[in-house]
Amino acid sequence: MKVEIITIGDEILIGQIVDTNSAWMAVELNKAGFVVEQISSVHDREDHIIQALDLALTRADIVLFTGGVGPTKDDITKQTLCTYFNSRLVLDESVLQHIKELLRHRSAALNELTYSQAMVPEKATVLTNHVGTAPLTWFEKEGKVIVSMPGVPYEMKHAMQVEILPRLVQYFSAPAVIHKTILVRGLPESQLALRIADWENSLPKELSLAYLPNFNLVKLRLSAVTYTPEQVHHVLNAKVEELKNILREAILAEEDLPAEQLVVSRLAERGATVSTAESCTGGYIAHRITSVPGSSACFRGAVVAYDNSVKEQVLHVDAALLAVHGAVSQPVAEAMANSVRELLDTDYAIATTGIAGPSGGTDEKPVGTVWIALAGRDRILSKVYHFKLDRQLNIERTTQTAFLLLLDELREIPDGRGV
Repeated sequence: MKVEIITIGDEILIGQIVDTNSAWMAVELNKAGFVVEQISSVHDREDHIIQALDLALTRADIVLFTGGVGPTKDDITKQTLCTYFNSRLVLDESVLQHIKELLRHRSAALNELTYSQAMVPEKATVLTNHVGTAPLTWFEKEGKVIVSMPGVPYEMKHAMQVEILPRLVQYFSAPAVIHKTILVRGLPESQLALRIADWENSLPKELSLAYLPNFNLVKLRLSAVTYTPEQVHHVLNAKVEELKNILREAILAEEDLPAEQLVVSRLAERGATVSTAESCTGGYIAHRITSVPGSSACFRGAVVAYDNSVKEQVLHVDAALLAVHGAVSQPVAEAMANSVRELLDTDYAIATTGIAGPSGGTDEKPVGTVWIALAGRDRILSKVYHFKLDRQLNIERTTQTAFLLLLDELREIPDGRGV
């Protein structure tokens, strides 16, 4: 079954907010066996919404709207759907009671605008929005389904998971969607493609392969849409085993996980700990690690030594090293890593120092020059990298590279003690 997602709101089209709803919905719909045919964004205008809906119904079986269902005058989705379906707004007592219950401790929020949320299109099936005041509305037209839901991300996600996806699965007989992702590191995309060309050419017709490059990694995603999932899983697993024999040590993981989650998982498996000393990354490595549930088992802490005075006074980097070699140098990176590892008593420590940009570079050390050091109890590794001119990309690339260095080291030393 094909789905089109339509987000409503001028704030999206002027770039005031980023449409993260569609990306999340596409992932969840795909898991449930639905194919997202197109994603569109439209203004808060009746004619624009109706044109988008007419067009969507020519190519999709399901149209999902988010946004434009609040209590204010610019929220016109509900009234527009009434116009489209030749319906009218009527009071839904169950919605009204739900609103009163939801706002029982916020009497100031109960006013004529919030009460207006209980007015719903007469021809719609009304679904409960368990975490908000705007109801969900479900329409059917010639075997197709149109659903309107709030644009507030946590309300939309709850609505999709609890109400909408289960109903769509029941309404339509959707095939199973199967994905298997292999993370490959150390091989550029073109080199990887050449290395596995014969294997790729031997893939059966029910399997498709996608290459997804991402900061020193390539994700190989095998996919299938099938009504016989057990049979396809058998074929898929056999092809993955063949791929493992071809790529061997280049395979970092057999599941689609972010590098920080792999780091936390593998440190936890070994009972090992890590700390960071960050200059150019400004605490981004620590942020990524601590975003993973359970990271407290392996992450002790971080020192953001952005200024040289912090490197000297907190990390005890010798002032002579800074004077002779500069902050962006191998000796300083290694000193930072060794110091924070000792300071926080961890098995490993990562240090970064570099010129993120867009200014501050020199002929000797241009923008994008970064030193990364990885310290263990017995030895230290360090390497210089030359990234690009974009500041945020340099921070993200440095962080990803640091994670990959640590993952490589954890793989080489099974017990996780000392590098």
